[in-house]
Amino acid sequence: MIELPVIEERQLKRKPKWLSVQLPSGEKYKHVKSLVDKYQLNTICQDGHCPNMGECWTEGTATFMILGNVCTRSCNFCAVATGRPPELDTDEPQRVAEAVRLMEVKHCVITSVNRDELKDGGASIWAATINEVKKQSPDTTLEVLIPDFKSNWDALQVVIDAKPEVISHNMETVKRLYRKVRPQASYERSLEQILRTKEAGARTKSGIMVGLGETKEEVYQIMEDLHRHGCDVVTIGQYLQPTYLHLNVEEYITPDTFKHYAEVGHEIGIEYVESGAMVRSSYHSERHVVPRERLAESN
Repeated sequence: MIELPVIEERQLKRKPKWLSVQLPSGEKYKHVKSLVDKYQLNTICQDGHCPNMGECWTEGTATFMILGNVCTRSCNFCAVATGRPPELDTDEPQRVAEAVRLMEVKHCVITSVNRDELKDGGASIWAATINEVKKQSPDTTLEVLIPDFKSNWDALQVVIDAKPEVISHNMETVKRLYRKVRPQASYERSLEQILRTKEAGARTKSGIMVGLGETKEEVYQIMEDLHRHGCDVVTIGQYLQPTYLHLNVEEYITPDTFKHYAEVGHEIGIEYVESGAMVRSSYHSERHVVPRERLAESN
C-alpha cells in the first residue's frame, strides 16, 4: 500500500470586525459586468480578488487590466495567474476605450500584468490604450498603474509621452521583505522609475501593503524614500491572503495605526496619503488627480 504524503493545512487568520466587504449587487453592478464580459476585458478587480469590487462596480467604476491576464512574474502576494502569456492582443486598446465610453467613466484606472517577454514590456499597447481612451472619452481622466519595464527607460518614456493624468507604480512592500514578497522585482529599480517619472513632469503615485511582517519604522522609511524620489500620492492598505498558496497575513493593522501612517506621511511631506484597511491602489483614485489643496478648495 502506497502512503500518501501528509499535507499540512495552512490556517487563514480570522479577520477582525473592522474588515468588511460590500457584496456585489444592483443594476449598475450588472451593467458593468455585462460590458466587461461583452468586450472580453480583464479587470484587476476580478483577477486580483479585490475586496472593493462590489463597491466600485456598483458605482460604475472598474480598473481595467490590459496585456492579458497571465503574468510573467510570480509575486507571492498576488492572485493573478503566472505563466506564459498568450499572443499580444492588438485590438484590446479599442475594446477598453469603447467600454470606458459606454460606462461613462469620469476617471479611468488601467493596470497590467508584467510582460517581461516583450521587448518593450508592452509599452506600445499601453500608449495605444491611453490614446484610444482619450480619443473616445476626451473628458475622462486617466490613471495608469504600470510595471517596472525591467529598467527599460525608453519603454517608460513611451507611456509618459501618452500623457495620462497620473502614473502609478506600486512599491508593494518595505525593502527588507522584497525578496520574500516580490522576488523578481527591485526596490531600488522601482524607486528610480518613480523618480524618472516625476522628473519627466508627470504626477506620481505608489502603493504599499501592510500586515506582511513589516515594522512601523520600515513603513516610515519607505514613505521617506518615496517622498525623496518625488512621489505625490501614496496608498497604504491591509494585505489580504488571496489563497492558501500565498503569503500568510502576519498581522491585521488597526484603524488607528492606518490613521497614524497617514499623519506621518503628511509630516514627511507626501502630498496625499490614502491609508486604511480596505485601501487599494485604485480606491478613490479620482481624488488623486489634482493636488490635495486644490481638491479641498473645490469642495
